[in-house]
Amino acid sequence: MAKKRASKTSAERSAKAPKYRLKEITDEQMTALQRALRDAIYSGPRGIRKKLTGPFQIWLNAPELGHLAQALGAFVRYKTSLSPRQSETAILATAHIWKAQYEWYAHAPMAEKAGVKPATVKDLQAGRALKSAAKDEQAIVDFVRELYKIRRVSDRTYKRVHAFLGDKGVVELVGICGYYALISMTLNTFRAEIPGGGSLPFAEPK
Repeated sequence: MAKKRASKTSAERSAKAPKYRLKEITDEQMTALQRALRDAIYSGPRGIRKKLTGPFQIWLNAPELGHLAQALGAFVRYKTSLSPRQSETAILATAHIWKAQYEWYAHAPMAEKAGVKPATVKDLQAGRALKSAAKDEQAIVDFVRELYKIRRVSDRTYKRVHAFLGDKGVVELVGICGYYALISMTLNTFRAEIPGGGSLPFAEPK
């Protein structure tokens, strides 16, 4: 008799992705303010893309907010003293806490490209202890998790991450966490869709 198929993971058991709550705004439909936001995004470090998706598409509905938010995002993603590997580790830790589907979809490949081990990415996705992460990655993840759990950071956790990042880096790390919390809340509230209808990284609440 054939063996029973292993039970599905919580992500596999999740219902299909919830429907996006806003209407997509195309280039042809944009107002002058919306076009200015699009052009600011395209002219920055993110570069030109086929169309705006994720938080950028959402911000077209409030372009004044979008201008300020995308500028902050461009800094915390590309211009802090943290390495891309360290930054992407913090982003994934935040995305997991918020179960931000689109954020994980977008940044998990970036994290691996930046040098985060695939096993570490899987542990982060599952919310497990990190078995093979570099010491600075472990310190960053512990910092992010503790900050969200108790809304404070203990001296021990602070000292560990400070040893790797210094004063400036820890300030910037908090900025990364704050910005990607904003991103995660935005994506979750408006149910940003994963392009192509890909599988969800996390189970949706019932």
